[in-house]
Amino acid sequence: MNIKELELLAEKNRKRLVEVVYAAKAGHIGGDLSCLNVMTALYFHVMKELNPQEPKAVDRDRFVLSKGHCVEALYVTLEAKGFLVPEVLDTLGKFGSILSGHPTIEVSGIEVNSGALGHGLGIGVGMAIAAKMDKKAWKTYVLMGDGEQGEGSIYEAAMAGHKYELDNLVAIIDRNHLQISGNTEDVMPIDSVKERWSAFGWDVIEMNGDSMEDIVKTFDAIDYGNKKPHLLVSNTTKGKGVSFMEGIAKWHHGVLNEEQCKEAVKEIEERIKGLEG
Repeated sequence: MNIKELELLAEKNRKRLVEVVYAAKAGHIGGDLSCLNVMTALYFHVMKELNPQEPKAVDRDRFVLSKGHCVEALYVTLEAKGFLVPEVLDTLGKFGSILSGHPTIEVSGIEVNSGALGHGLGIGVGMAIAAKMDKKAWKTYVLMGDGEQGEGSIYEAAMAGHKYELDNLVAIIDRNHLQISGNTEDVMPIDSVKERWSAFGWDVIEMNGDSMEDIVKTFDAIDYGNKKPHLLVSNTTKGKGVSFMEGIAKWHHGVLNEEQCKEAVKEIEERIKGLEG
């Protein structure tokens, strides 16, 4: 897909996300929206050998959603990729649904149960080591939250990633500056992220996670042979793409009412028309 096609798909996924979260009456929509561009790029430009008919293909790239509370963004992406059918995604929030508020392996295309914050990178390190041991070319991608950086287990994993020269591992921090209790720098400061991770021996790149063009350019520039694990600091906007949510902490776990849902959908549909035109 080219940049415009990826932008269009991200907007369609964004519309679907708003509708799904509204229907479920639950979801972490602010963080869903901030990471949706990156997730769209990963599944439709970056990751290889993803096949809904063979979800456990040996040579597939792996994805771990460490910030598992933003699973709704993953669900709509998996639907767009063909792993989930609409009839199943529409059961989100309903009794008996296989779709939970965090990723589970019951859902095709999901690699691990995740969402206990701080654990995803350790799992990703293990996956990347396994690929090295088996002399396989597939890569592992781990998406973390910036509020999640307060978890100490992340830094144990960071040290291991450096020790084992895991250049087949890419971690991404969704750096939207807001967590459930407010601004990250008020709750538990993590700046400067780049210097911190560089000190751990990682190849650190900052990107504009609100720009599909910059996302694609950044992923395409990764040097998978430099013997360093990679960290992408994805600078994003909480609630990206819905103007009344952008940069507002309460939308970390906000629930839309009917009027708000209609307003958000209308705004996204206008961008879709512009991209299609």
